[in-house]
Amino acid sequence: MAKDFNSPKVVDGYDEHIRKLIPGYEVIHQQVDAILQSVLKPNSHILIVGCGTGYELEYLLKRHPNWKFTAVDPSLTMLQKAQEQVELLGKSSQVTFIHGETSALPLENCFDAALSILVAHFIADDIKPTFFKDIYDRLKENAVLLTYDLMTCINPQQLQALRYLCLAQGLTEEQCQKMLERMAQDFFSLTTEGYIKLLQKTGFESVQSYAQVLTYQGFIAKK
Repeated sequence: MAKDFNSPKVVDGYDEHIRKLIPGYEVIHQQVDAILQSVLKPNSHILIVGCGTGYELEYLLKRHPNWKFTAVDPSLTMLQKAQEQVELLGKSSQVTFIHGETSALPLENCFDAALSILVAHFIADDIKPTFFKDIYDRLKENAVLLTYDLMTCINPQQLQALRYLCLAQGLTEEQCQKMLERMAQDFFSLTTEGYIKLLQKTGFESVQSYAQVLTYQGFIAKK
């Protein structure tokens, strides 16, 4: 059964659970920050698609006082949690929160970069082209998109390796079993080749992988 990201119980336990579930979760964000620093100016405006509980925002806000952010999420519970975290940092003036999808944003090219981290694998395959096009249409020319998602597992050995890795990170046997069941039932993953082709078909150029841990892979693409 898919998780209910509007459930306060799920949201409250999300930050702890995600670190056991996603190998190298914090390293992903370190890489994303490093890449953004290499391509963005100090006064850049970044779109965060599916901001969740706000870890990405916290991480980047602490390091970049002049960056502006627009954070969107369809889960009001998640969005409110992120808002609370940002308020505790005293950084609310740097962030605009939007409850809904990217399509709810004005159709204008105003973002220097977009992040979609652990989001697209929740988007049904027939909606994925629109999902990425909505992001593309709101980016400035030469802006970048950074993604990180679950890819379709071609080699079953990778799933077994992922199970052992998550056990080492603190998941129980029962949680690992549920994870594998959810990966088969609740996620809309693409092959690496299919993911790249989708980004290219949307209009993105220079699509390259910047990170991979077993079945998870991150891409950087340029408008």
